[in-house]
Amino acid sequence: MDLVDGLRAFVATAETGSFTAAADRLGISNRLTSKYVAELEERLGVRLLQRTTRKVGLTSSGEELLARAPALLDEMDDMLGAVTEDTRGYSGTLRISAPVTFGEVYVKDLLSRFAKPHPDLTIDLRLNDAYVDLASEGIDLAFRIGTPSVSALKSRKIGGIRTIVVASPEYLAEHGRPEKPEDLLSHRCLVDTNRRNPSRWVFPSEGTDIVVDVPSSFMVNSARVARDLALRGEGIAYCPTFIAAEDVEEGRLVELMPDYAYSDHPVSVVYLEGRTLPRKVRALIDFAVKDYRQAESGG
Repeated sequence: MDLVDGLRAFVATAETGSFTAAADRLGISNRLTSKYVAELEERLGVRLLQRTTRKVGLTSSGEELLARAPALLDEMDDMLGAVTEDTRGYSGTLRISAPVTFGEVYVKDLLSRFAKPHPDLTIDLRLNDAYVDLASEGIDLAFRIGTPSVSALKSRKIGGIRTIVVASPEYLAEHGRPEKPEDLLSHRCLVDTNRRNPSRWVFPSEGTDIVVDVPSSFMVNSARVARDLALRGEGIAYCPTFIAAEDVEEGRLVELMPDYAYSDHPVSVVYLEGRTLPRKVRALIDFAVKDYRQAESGG
């Protein structure tokens, strides 16, 4: 057994809590993962993991090794990457997490642009509207909309997203146009339940906020579906600009009450605190900042 393989298998098992999850992260079999850890324990002469039928826990020796091994592996990856990437470009796998719709609309293309000059680089994009556990899932980097609240994560803001109120010209011709937030109380509203407090729409006004608990004619956990329903004239939607801006520009949707458009929701990339970032992850973060600024400016 290679010592590095044993350390990787141990760290993955300790962080995920099971040999099965560790094997999935490493891309090897459950049996091989368990074998690597057992051989590492034999080589060190100590038991690192407590195995039960339900989960895997750490011994005191395992806790001590886990406190130091991830940084050691990261440093080694960074050292080897510095040698090879100068001549061959980035290689290996980048595991990225992003919200579903934002990932489908923007992140997938950003990652394609980043990876294009690096044929040996594999992108593993995981789309999930829930905040995934970066350590247990083996995620290198996650895109988050809103203010990150997990203290174990470091973050870097790459830009912001405005939220706008939209409806189709057909809907407005039939039901009239709301001129101020309170007018929404007499309209059909399409509610994206992925939002925090979905039916509570907040609008800035002269240094304060106007809060409207809108009537929900249709609720769905997708801003894209809410946009699609608005396009069909079924109501008024409250959408991020990355979903609705093109429809507004081409006249399929009308932006309502632009003076009350909500200020930017921050878009950030987050990664684990206390881990040395591989060169390819640092490069992706820098690329995302530039790419998103170009997208915001229409470049």
